[in-house]
This record gives sequence, C-alpha cells and structure tokens, in this order.
Amino acid sequence: MNLKRQIRYYCLRFTRLRGEPRELALGIAFGIFTGMMPIMPFQTALAVALALFFRVSKITAALGTWISNPLNWYFLYYSNYKIGALILNLSEKNRDFSSIMASIGRGDEVIVIIGKIAGAGSAIIAAFLIGGIFLGSVSAIPSYFIFLRLFSFIRDWRERRRERRRWLKRNQ
Repeated sequence: MNLKRQIRYYCLRFTRLRGEPRELALGIAFGIFTGMMPIMPFQTALAVALALFFRVSKITAALGTWISNPLNWYFLYYSNYKIGALILNLSEKNRDFSSIMASIGRGDEVIVIIGKIAGAGSAIIAAFLIGGIFLGSVSAIPSYFIFLRLFSFIRDWRERRRERRRWLKRNQ
C-alpha cells in the first residue's frame, strides 16, 4: 500500500470515530498525558485504564499515546528529567542520568532503560515522574481543547453531509 493511500485510509478512520466530541477529545488528552510519562511499556495500558475510569474513548486514549515514539524518546526523557530536577532542586549533572540518556541514545531495549532508571535511585525516578506529570499536563490540557474543536467540526461536517444526502434523495 502506498503512503498516500495509507494516509487517506487513516484520515478516514479518524473521521469515522464514534462518540461525543468531549469523550473523544478527553481520550486523546489522557493518551497524550500518559504518552509524556517515562513509563514506556505501560503508557497505553495507563491511558486505556484512565479512559475506562472516566468513561471516555479508549481508542483515542490509545492513539494519544503515539505522541511518544522511538524518534522522540530521547527528547521526552531528557525534558522529563530536566523539568523534574528543576522542580525538586536536584543537580543537573548526574552520572546515572547521563547513563540513562546514553542508553536511550544508543537505542537499547526498553527493559534495559527501565532497569537503569529503577537502579538510579528514588530521586532520579521522582525527577522523571514529576517532569513527566508536568510535561504531560502542559501538553494534555491544550490538546483537549484543540481536539474538542476538531471532533466537533468533524461531527458537524458529517451531519451536514448526511442532511445534504437526504435532501438530494428527496429532490430526485
């Protein structure tokens, strides 16, 4: 399948998502929030769990986690730590942090990265998590409003299209 066709296919799938705009947008926001967290293999599970708890779209929650991917893990982990270290008033120069970032930069297995973070101590873990919560919140809140508008527009567009088709059928 060529790229243009794939993009069109996924755009159609996106516009055909069912649910109220608020539920879909909140699902995306939960996904983006958890996608910013440094919990790589558990992001989707947490996003879907939040979607279940708050009774919003599980599909869009899972889609929202795609904000983090192997292309930007380095940036996310780096930002999470730096923000968390700033909030916790930790030293920016840290051997364990440098080792974790080197491991991410080399593309080591996720389990190796998790092991290094877990072995780095509670202060480093706290810095990653607090930075992730901060970065996730800063990203999720505006994304909710952006996607709320987008999903409302899509719903209205689909309704106008349905009405136009009904009108054409009646007037043939």
